[in-house]
Amino acid sequence: MARYSDEIIDDVRQSNDIVDSISQYVRLKRSGRNYFGLCPFHNEKSPSFSVSPDKQIFHCFGCGVGGNVISFIMKIEGISFVEAVQMLAERANIALPTLQNNVDTAKEELKAKVYGVNEFAAQFYHQNLYKPEAKIAQEYVKKRKLTQSTLEAFQIGFSGRFDELFKNLKKQGFGEKEILESGLVNKNDKGQYIDRYRNRLMFPICNVRGRVIAFGGRVLDDSKPKYINSPENIVYSKGRHLYGLNVAKKGDLKKILIVEGYMDVISLHQRGITNVVASLGTAMTQQQGFLLRKHAEQIILSFDSDEAGLTAKMRALEILQTMGCDLRILQMEGAKDPDEYVIKYGNARFLHLIDQALSVVEFKVKVLKQHLNLENINDKIKFLNQIAKIMANIENTIEREVYMEQIAGEYGISKEAIYAEVNKLAYSHHQGEKVLEKPKPVAIHQKKEDTTITPAVKKREDTVLSILLTGNLNLYQIIKVYMNPEDFKQEINRKIVQKLYEEFEKGNSNINTLIDHLSDEEQSRVTAILAEDYEIDDMEKAIDDLMQSYQRDKLTDRKFEILSLLDTIEDEGKKKELEKELSDIIIQLAKIK
Repeated sequence: MARYSDEIIDDVRQSNDIVDSISQYVRLKRSGRNYFGLCPFHNEKSPSFSVSPDKQIFHCFGCGVGGNVISFIMKIEGISFVEAVQMLAERANIALPTLQNNVDTAKEELKAKVYGVNEFAAQFYHQNLYKPEAKIAQEYVKKRKLTQSTLEAFQIGFSGRFDELFKNLKKQGFGEKEILESGLVNKNDKGQYIDRYRNRLMFPICNVRGRVIAFGGRVLDDSKPKYINSPENIVYSKGRHLYGLNVAKKGDLKKILIVEGYMDVISLHQRGITNVVASLGTAMTQQQGFLLRKHAEQIILSFDSDEAGLTAKMRALEILQTMGCDLRILQMEGAKDPDEYVIKYGNARFLHLIDQALSVVEFKVKVLKQHLNLENINDKIKFLNQIAKIMANIENTIEREVYMEQIAGEYGISKEAIYAEVNKLAYSHHQGEKVLEKPKPVAIHQKKEDTTITPAVKKREDTVLSILLTGNLNLYQIIKVYMNPEDFKQEINRKIVQKLYEEFEKGNSNINTLIDHLSDEEQSRVTAILAEDYEIDDMEKAIDDLMQSYQRDKLTDRKFEILSLLDTIEDEGKKKELEKELSDIIIQLAKIK
């Protein structure tokens, strides 16, 4: 198993501050020495996700997940350890040595082969577009006025008939396993291999690094369904990606415009509006929100103007607002989507629309007004109450004041009344927040604890583990005299301590390096201990007390074991040996404080 050296990995890790790295995905607020935010790995309303700049770790007190900057990138991006190191190295402008084989597992080997299948398929489809058999596709792209450079930038292609792709993949040496895993070919009950896409305009879907991970296929006649998309597989999860981001990121991405379809992205891009992506036909997900927040300062939503489009906007607002994104909502009239709008009215008018995009508050007010009759007193009261709720959720005090002034003047109600209601709601909202309170761990990443182990023993083991996790080799030398890894009663502690002892014996005391070698469960355990901040004033005295406590328990356990054995042993010689050992234990126990 090829792997970068610990020195290189440590250099990459130290060059990527964990707070800066996680802030690209999660909105963090400083509280004391640590930062807190809403956990990206489970749903929660009160922040329990903690990031420590001192220890360079993260830990969620809600779901138990934890690790360092590399494991965070692995989890949030859904990539392997090697890929995470490569991504962080690229961010830090660190040149990595070439790995002859960066495959960590059989799963990673399969992923590499599926990427190969996808890359070949994209080229195969693109070349097909220029063949005589693709006349229907050629007429379509001509009708849509797609240029050669656009066709190449997005690798637009055309799928053939029945099993053309399958046969060509086999000629290239790809095996059945990776071909079927890619989702590009199906195997029917008769054992026949049939291409999933046949006679369709093909849109390769790439991840942000430009690797082909999936495809979308558009029918070119009246057949149904209009679009077929790749099924989720080992390299593709639609909720984690945005169509066109790999192309858009090559330009200025201070703003990103989100649209619904492939052709919206392609049409706008061809007309010089390159900061545009599509959500792959799914409701906006948190993972897509992370991608957007990472790559742009401002996000503009532009979904279709029908009821489904409005629902999509509201869902996207929910997701993106919690991440602290600067959101705007594009309003269009006279066209159902951006593609149609640009064709009808041109670039300049569309760019003006982007500049005039509504803020979240303005958009919500507009939607409210559409559903209420403000001439009706009850509707007006309802409207103003809803407005107050919107205002109460605005964190920026200046922004809130500006909007309250505007509402008061526009709807003929005293500022005092609005202030009173908003302040009441805001106070109630903040009273309900528990930013610093640590919820009881759900521990979804840990096995069920052994109930036979007493709380006192658990506390002692956790404290010893916390001391070992300081990486102080002198303290380790004291502890190892008294405690072996197998002496830890909690199974997960035994595994972690075993690895700690092995690294310490080599002279390695970097805890973040150790974290790289732990399982997810072990990482969660270690970060839970590190996040607890055990306050020990006199370390040597604390270790002495802990070791004496451990010795006392160990001797007491042996004492009761001997007492139970004495009732069963008939051999007088063996009995005397046990009685002598029992006497020694009693003397030793008397000496322990």
